[in-house]
Amino acid sequence: MSADSLALLRKNAGEEISALAEDHLKHDLQDSDHDLLKSAASKIGIHVTIGSAAGLALGAFLAFRIRRTRMQMFNAFRAHEKPTHVKFADGREELIPDVTPYMRPTTFGDIAAYTFFGFGGLFLGGETGLLTGGSSAGRTITRDPEARERIETAFRRFRADVLRKEADQLDKKKSISEMLRL
Repeated sequence: MSADSLALLRKNAGEEISALAEDHLKHDLQDSDHDLLKSAASKIGIHVTIGSAAGLALGAFLAFRIRRTRMQMFNAFRAHEKPTHVKFADGREELIPDVTPYMRPTTFGDIAAYTFFGFGGLFLGGETGLLTGGSSAGRTITRDPEARERIETAFRRFRADVLRKEADQLDKKKSISEMLRL
């Protein structure tokens, strides 16, 4: 496995692409387009933050409800009268083990519930925030048709330059192992 397979460990691709993007931002867009893109990006960030916080709160609330329900079920099970012996048709009598201690909610179960519900809510809320933020950012950009056209043209030019750079890198590689590492 190559070190480049993880985005965190990549060295050159991010810097080169960032410089290329900055170059396109300077030459292809107006100042009002920069402001529009910054506004759209901040909307996405705000939506993701609010969605993540709401998802985390929802996850914690659901974990609390499940913990409380488990405790109520345990208390009801413990308080209910249970049979202690089973009498068979041949007259033999067997003892039924008490399973009450095994039904008791544990601290580990509580930690697991809060952890998994918290992470699930965080993921669900963050992804929902990303969707709503992307939609809001898209509406912000498409509000002005001229700015939208300039932004789309700049993005097409940027993407074409990135693809040209990748093609140049592929042409420079000699062996299969170098091509696979990109």
